[in-house]
Amino acid sequence: MKLTAAFLGFCLFVGVAHAAVLPDPPEVNARAHLLMEFRSGELLESQNPDERLEPASLTKMMTVYVVFSELQEGNIRLDDLVLVSEKAWRAPGSRTFIEVGDRVSVEQLLKGVIVQSGNDASIALAEYIAGDETAFAGMMNSHAERLGMQDSNFTNASGLPDPDLYTTPRDMATIARALIRDFPDLYQWHAIKSFEYNGIEQKNRNRLLWQDESVDGLKTGYTRSAGYCLVASAARGDMRLISVVMGAPNAKRRTRDTAALLGFGFRAYETRRVHGTGEVLTKLRIWKGESLEAHLGIGEDLYLTLPRGEHDRLVSIIEVEEPAIAPIAEGAVRGTIRVRLDEELLAERPLVALHPVGLGSLWQRLGDSIRLLFR
Repeated sequence: MKLTAAFLGFCLFVGVAHAAVLPDPPEVNARAHLLMEFRSGELLESQNPDERLEPASLTKMMTVYVVFSELQEGNIRLDDLVLVSEKAWRAPGSRTFIEVGDRVSVEQLLKGVIVQSGNDASIALAEYIAGDETAFAGMMNSHAERLGMQDSNFTNASGLPDPDLYTTPRDMATIARALIRDFPDLYQWHAIKSFEYNGIEQKNRNRLLWQDESVDGLKTGYTRSAGYCLVASAARGDMRLISVVMGAPNAKRRTRDTAALLGFGFRAYETRRVHGTGEVLTKLRIWKGESLEAHLGIGEDLYLTLPRGEHDRLVSIIEVEEPAIAPIAEGAVRGTIRVRLDEELLAERPLVALHPVGLGSLWQRLGDSIRLLFR
């Protein structure tokens, strides 16, 4: 490795550099909570983020993820008609008021799940996709495992109480990020304030949709044993936050504490793209190649969330692997970039070739072979 003199973001300080002073986070009256930045995945504030808790209707976020996935894969369509079973019709709790024997479109059922939190609509979709709710729960768990939700287990599509149904605030933030990232167009349905089916209009239980125009989702939940739960997301400028509150004492408190968490996050922190995909971060001398150099960069955008005012103190240090001898494939790892704040390493990413470099002519290869002997 060769350490280059590339400091891609830096400031010079006279005297001692002082870290930003954060405001105090809000007090949250719940069993567990967290606040996470969407792009960077940085955990900004939390209490008991990995405690296994009953999710109630937060379960439906995973139900929706499975349905969105099936739509994306082309296995189902929004205009498919679903035959409502007696089991779906009899589902207790919150309902979309579908009737047994009716044929209801996937789109209507999805909106019934997302907006009205319909247990009946959730079961109808599960049966249509997987044959029965147990098999659908297996699909939910497969997606959860793939997404890295290590402390969740799903046993039904609705979130009705079950001793083997559990999740954590961190896992709920994970599925929230996945819904926003993987299905940006369909995710917008989480901002719908009301939905009418069978002549009955119901309002979205996420009251923040009326109180804060930056909030565009996601899901509420309640059972007597789970308490009041809310996963919310808000975007202001280039920053998006995800808040999870589980086990609040009442609906008003879950809304108030979620608003306080989001407000704290936007006041105290900012997210910036430190380096972008395809950005040329350094150039690497290539020996025996058809060109003398290759451009190096990172494979995906690097976002960092820091206290406000701290981004200007970041230092990016590049190390490259030398000598680099052709051929060099596009995407080949040829170094490392490390981003530091003072003595703390915040991020480390491989540097890859942004374009291929093929072998040079015979005379170029012979000449570079001689030059390398005296290098």
